[in-house]
Amino acid sequence: MSTLAEQARTLEGVGAWVRHLADQRADHDALVFEGVRYSYRDFNQRINRAANGLAGLGVGKGDRVAMLLLNSNAFLEVLFACAKLGAIAVPVNFRLSPAEVGFILENSEAATLVYHPVFAALARPGRGNGFLNNVIAVAQRDHAAAAGDADYEALLAGASDAEPEAQVLPDDPLMMMYTSGTTGRPKGALLSHGNATWNCIHAHISDMGVLRSDIVLNVAPLFHIGGLAVNTLTALHIGATVILQAQFDPVQVLKALESERVNKLFLVPAMWHALTLVPDFDDYDLSALRALTSGGAPCPIPVIEFFQSRGFKFYEGFGMTETCAGVCILGDADAVRKNGSVGKPLMYEQMRIVDETGNDVPQGETGELVLRGPNIFLEYWNRPDATEEAFRDGWFHTGDLARQDEEGFYYIVDRKKDMLISGGENVYPTEVEQVLYRHPKVQEVAVIGTPDERWGEVPMALVVPKDGNAPTLEELEAFCQDKLARFKTPKHLVVLDELPRTATGKVLKRELRKEYAEGKA
Repeated sequence: MSTLAEQARTLEGVGAWVRHLADQRADHDALVFEGVRYSYRDFNQRINRAANGLAGLGVGKGDRVAMLLLNSNAFLEVLFACAKLGAIAVPVNFRLSPAEVGFILENSEAATLVYHPVFAALARPGRGNGFLNNVIAVAQRDHAAAAGDADYEALLAGASDAEPEAQVLPDDPLMMMYTSGTTGRPKGALLSHGNATWNCIHAHISDMGVLRSDIVLNVAPLFHIGGLAVNTLTALHIGATVILQAQFDPVQVLKALESERVNKLFLVPAMWHALTLVPDFDDYDLSALRALTSGGAPCPIPVIEFFQSRGFKFYEGFGMTETCAGVCILGDADAVRKNGSVGKPLMYEQMRIVDETGNDVPQGETGELVLRGPNIFLEYWNRPDATEEAFRDGWFHTGDLARQDEEGFYYIVDRKKDMLISGGENVYPTEVEQVLYRHPKVQEVAVIGTPDERWGEVPMALVVPKDGNAPTLEELEAFCQDKLARFKTPKHLVVLDELPRTATGKVLKRELRKEYAEGKA
C-alpha cells in the first residue's frame, strides 16, 4: 500500500482542473468574454489545441512562455496550456515601459512570446535578446501583427485537441510572476501548481469562498496575482463561471454586474472608489452580488461604508505575489470596526511577527511578518541571494512590518522600506494615511518621510483633493490633533492631481520620494 506522501507525488497539476470539468460540467459556461461564451468543453478543447500547438513549436516542460496580453480568453487558454505541458507561464505587466518589459523577457529567458498586437512596441526591445524563438500574435481588429509572427487562431486551428501526455506534479512550477518593483528591479517569483491549488482550497473554505453555482466578474489585470488568483482561478477550479473584461470602466462594470447577475467581484481600492463616483450607481440592479473583495492596498473607510450602506458584504484580503494571493481575510462584520487590519490568517497559513533576531515580539508590538504554508512560492528566478534572504529558518520573511492586537487581528503597519523615523520614533505612513482619508477634503493621500534638520525625518502628506477643494496644512494638523501623536502628524503638504500608481493600484512611493522628499515641491 502506498503512503500518503507517495500518493501526493502522483497528484496532477492545474491543467487537470479543466480536463475534469470538461467531463463533469461540459455544457456549463466556463468563460464569457466580449459576448462569446465558452463552455467547459469548448474551453478545454481550445486549451488542448493551444498546448499541442505550442508543443509543435518546441515548447516543453520547464520552458518559459511570456504572455503580454490583455484580459481575454487567450490569456487563460495559454496559461492552462502551459499547465498541461509543464511549461512555465510568464504573465507580463503591459503597463511597464519597453525597457522594463525587455528586462522581464530577457531575465526569464522566455523562448516563446504570445502577445496582443496593441503591445507590439512594448515587446520590441525584448525581441532581439537571443532567447525568443517563437512570437505569436493574438489578432485584434485595429492592430495588425508584426510581419513574420505566427497567428494564434491559426496555431489552434492546425493543432489536435487531444489531451497532452506530459506528467505534471504539484511541486512543478506553474508560472513566474514578477513582483511589482516598487522598490527596485522586479524579481520573478516562481509559483507551483500546488501553490495555485492551495490558494483555491483556502478560498473555498473561507467566508468569501466561490461556489460552483457562482458567476464572478474579473476586470483586474490577470498579470497581477490578485486579478488572476483571487476569484478567476478559484472559479475555474470549482467549475463556476468567469466573466472577463479587458479594461476597467466603472459604468461597464456596473452594466455587466446587472446583466450577468454576477455574484462575486474583486477590485483594488482605486477601482472600488471609482465605482462610488458613478452618479446613477443606485439605479443598477446589483441584487445578485453576494460578496465584494478588495485587495492590493488598504481600502479607505468611506469606500467600505458606501457599499455596506447599500447592503453589500465587503471583505478585505491580504496577500502578495509570493503567496499566490491569499494570506488573510478581514470579514464584513469587522471591515469598519477593525479598519486597517488585514484580518486573520486563512486555515493553512501560519503567521508570526518577529524581531531582528527571529524571535516573536510581544502582542501589540511591531515586527516583521513571516509566513509558512502550502501557498508560499518556490524561489526567486535566478536569484539565489534573494531567495536565501527571503527564506530563513523555514519561514518566508515578507518585508512587511506588522502587529497583532488583543483580539488576534493582524495589521500591516507598513513596508520596512516605507517606515520613517522622526526624532527616534517610528512613524508608519499607512496609519497616518488611514486618518487623513477621513478628512472631508481628501480624496486620495500618500505619506512619505522628508529630511528634517531637527528630527531627522518628518511626515509629508501628498493629497489629491476631493472636488478640487484642497485642504491646508493647518486644517490637516487640526484634524489629526486628537487622532495622532504630534510626531506622526504631517509637517508638509503637497497637493497633486493624481498619485502615481502601479498597475495593481499601489502608490509608487519610490517616485514620490524621488520627486518631493528633498523639498523640491
